[in-house]
Amino acid sequence: MDQKINQDIHAEKINCLKCKHFYVTWDNKFPKGCRSFNFKTAQMPSQVVLQSSGTPCLNFEEKKMANR
Repeated sequence: MDQKINQDIHAEKINCLKCKHFYVTWDNKFPKGCRSFNFKTAQMPSQVVLQSSGTPCLNFEEKKMANR
């Protein structure tokens, strides 16, 4: 990924719903998950990463949409 594009993505609030690593779990207490960082949470994973590390998620990869 181009460095400029990568910086632009992280300058904005990261939307995990558009990330290929995001998934919905069966756990009612922790319904959102991140395959890249291998954790489940009640918040959006990108918020947890920001709170924990102080930096935006660097593993965001936009999902590729299937042609319809």
